[in-house]
Amino acid sequence: MSVINTDSTGKQRNALLRTIAELLRRLGQKPDIDDDAKDMIAHLALCLRDIDIGIDSSATAWEKRDYWMKADELRMRYVWTGALAAQIQQIALEERWDDLPAVMIKLMPHVSDIDVAKLTRKESVWRGSYSRLVQDSLHP
Repeated sequence: MSVINTDSTGKQRNALLRTIAELLRRLGQKPDIDDDAKDMIAHLALCLRDIDIGIDSSATAWEKRDYWMKADELRMRYVWTGALAAQIQQIALEERWDDLPAVMIKLMPHVSDIDVAKLTRKESVWRGSYSRLVQDSLHP
């Protein structure tokens, strides 16, 4: 008998990718960088960081079962998450908003297959993320 894990890392990753896709859409509609946009940008970095952490734990689980190729494939498919998380975090913390569009362009292809016909994430999801990102950077 097998147990189905409804709170799997894969499901969390898909939810985070959906959140990223919605945030990109919302950010595209913002004329300037206000406090809400800062929270959204910080939340992008936090989502990417969470995906990166989840990939490593998933790959480690595959390796424990001797599925080395599957683990390597997973890591290679999501190798971009850590680097983009770090870039977005640096842009947010240094408030280099002019550098943001170039990073967003790098991020878009990774979520372009997610259909955002309706925005389902509420502001409470990202509210306070900028403060959290600043706190995280002070106490790594």
